[in-house]
Amino acid sequence: MSSESVSTTSTDPLKAVADALDAAAQAAKDGAEDARAAASSAIPAAGQFLTNLLYKTCYGVSYGVVFPTMFVAKSIPKDNAFVNGIIDGAHAAQDMVAEMKNKNS
Repeated sequence: MSSESVSTTSTDPLKAVADALDAAAQAAKDGAEDARAAASSAIPAAGQFLTNLLYKTCYGVSYGVVFPTMFVAKSIPKDNAFVNGIIDGAHAAQDMVAEMKNKNS
């Protein structure tokens, strides 16, 4: 009986087309599953790369701003009008930001 179904399959052109379409659909489904698996493993790697890039960029910018600022701040003598003005201005700015945040809340 199985030899008859094979001979029938090979002589029926519509059955051959249906089998070919079936095989193509299965191959596409398998390919989509493989692509989905590859993408799911690639997304965490890409996310990790972007996280590291963001961290290193922020670290570099922060270091580039803070180091020269602290270097200059440490080289200025204490207890003079210049330093007292900077400190008072910084406190006034902090108070203004706190006031603005409280007003918006």
